Amino acid sequence: MNWNGVIHQYRHYLPFPDNMPIISLNEGNTPLIKADRLAELIAPQANLQLYLKYEGLNPTGSFKDRGMTAAITQAVHEGADAVICASTGNTAASAAAYAARAGLRCLVLVPEGKIARGKLAASLAYGAEVISIDGSFDDGLEMVRQIAERQPIVLVNSINPWRLEGQKTGAFEIVDQLGGDAPDWHCLPVGNAGNITAYWMGYKQYGKGRPRILGGQAAGSAPIVTGQVVTKPETIATAIRIGNPARWRQALEALDESNGIITAVTDDDILASWNLLAKTEGVFVEPASATGLAALKQQIEQGSIDPTNKTAVCILTGHGLKDPDTAVGQASPPHTLPATIEALEAYLTQ
Repeated sequence: MNWNGVIHQYRHYLPFPDNMPIISLNEGNTPLIKADRLAELIAPQANLQLYLKYEGLNPTGSFKDRGMTAAITQAVHEGADAVICASTGNTAASAAAYAARAGLRCLVLVPEGKIARGKLAASLAYGAEVISIDGSFDDGLEMVRQIAERQPIVLVNSINPWRLEGQKTGAFEIVDQLGGDAPDWHCLPVGNAGNITAYWMGYKQYGKGRPRILGGQAAGSAPIVTGQVVTKPETIATAIRIGNPARWRQALEALDESNGIITAVTDDDILASWNLLAKTEGVFVEPASATGLAALKQQIEQGSIDPTNKTAVCILTGHGLKDPDTAVGQASPPHTLPATIEALEAYLTQ
């Protein structure tokens, strides 16, 4: 198949005329990986058909590229010269890359000391003007909202409706990759709630079945679960360290319409699922990406989800190299040996 990005692939379902130039890095077409060993671990003898939608293999290493191709395409169409966003890291990297592709100025606001090193490195490499603020993501989002109203600059956070138009293509791909049917359960992390909103839009529009939605939030950053804004969110899953989601209302609608579940999982549970993904299925993700799997595992253990003969898709939102410090910090240090065959042989026979 000749793949030229999500807008080209699903243009019939998107509000872009045929003659509009598209800003694309050939995003999308990410693999849907069957995870049989992992399914047997979390639901023994249940015949759970578990799949991992590995969005970390998008061009900038996260699912954000689906929405950013649409947001930047529309910004260029409207004659923009500059774009801006607040970010915990993935949006920043994606906005920077697509702005570079389009020749636009890009400004990103990030919470000081709260952005993973891989995401910061990417944003700088793509040429974004990175502004570190003494505040949270939510503070930054309010700042960029206000500046976009005062200055001729386009806001490309997920409150931009074009972002959702691009991100909903993930639902189209899942249905196509499953042979034309939606899964029984769609499991994903919930931070700013743009992705849960977009996926539900996609399933409804595609008209090929609707899954139940399972959203996972980190226990230290779970405003939708608790029903109240978290003023100082804390979690190792930096991508979802958000205390006041911009798409809160739409997320609740998706959960209600799908008869879904939203739950909080601890950082320990997130890291345990993160380890399972890498060591059981060979899939390396940033910690937040494991939140959907952690939520599924929790709900199966609690009896809220019967996995018997069900199909579940877990969205893995970002690549593990987005957050190398966490990966190294969670691993055992390398073994050190003399550079001799005898030392290696002695190690092997321990």
